[in-house]
Amino acid sequence: MNPDHSAIALYDRTARDAAAVVISAYSTSFGLAARLLGPRVRPHVRNIYALVRIADEIVDGSAEQAGMPLSAQRRVLDALETETLVAVDEGFSANLIVHAFASTARECGIGADLVRPFFASMRTDLEVTSHDAGSHDSYVYGSAEVVGLMCLQTFVNAGGSHPRPADPALVDGARRLGAAFQDVNFLRDLPHDVGSLGRDYLGVDGAGGTSSRVDVLDRIDADLDAAGAIIHLLPADCRRAVTAAHDLFTALSRRLRRAGDTDQRVRVPNTVKLGLAARATVGAAPLRAGA
Repeated sequence: MNPDHSAIALYDRTARDAAAVVISAYSTSFGLAARLLGPRVRPHVRNIYALVRIADEIVDGSAEQAGMPLSAQRRVLDALETETLVAVDEGFSANLIVHAFASTARECGIGADLVRPFFASMRTDLEVTSHDAGSHDSYVYGSAEVVGLMCLQTFVNAGGSHPRPADPALVDGARRLGAAFQDVNFLRDLPHDVGSLGRDYLGVDGAGGTSSRVDVLDRIDADLDAAGAIIHLLPADCRRAVTAAHDLFTALSRRLRRAGDTDQRVRVPNTVKLGLAARATVGAAPLRAGA
């Protein structure tokens, strides 16, 4: 039998397709950036973000709106973590999204050292409502930096026979880009997080007073510039997509700085997004965040 027509090959393709549907439904911006990835990498990154999206839905409202109490949300999240780790070890899950992630993890060298911190941060959303500097950093590491590291593992290893560690400079860049993405989203979502979810991730100004919006934006811009400086070291089939994502969040950071305190969620118009994607497609260098 042709291996492309075997039962597991069909199941793998179906799992990848399911992950792609999740991503297209939840994030148009991510979908745009993912299309700029080369075919070697694109399905793996979708597989990672689909699992991230499902876990996020457990802790950020969908489970609660379905009538699930906090204790049940925790049980579901714990079960998802266990199922994910088992699937990475064994190579199969009856959950298509978990199976898609596990196939990527096994090919690209994503292990429990990255999976467990992610779920720990998701669990924090069910247990902690206010963060200090230390808990913020721990949360961001698990919720965003490790996701960047998972993606980096696919950039380096997708299609290879033996996964290998990424260059330390790329590791630092992936972590800092993930941190910048997360802090931008914290600032964008601040009124909703504090007012609707009762969560304070940053403690900025009126929401706790331990730091200012300018402090946070300065940190974001430093992270974006550090990450942008190493994008040229990535494999060629990843650079355009990472540049587009980097530049989108650079544009968001600039708009957040101009907007000041506002209850309106800052957005980048679709025409600007398309322009940033076109710029990245032709190989332009990443934007400077501080410029």
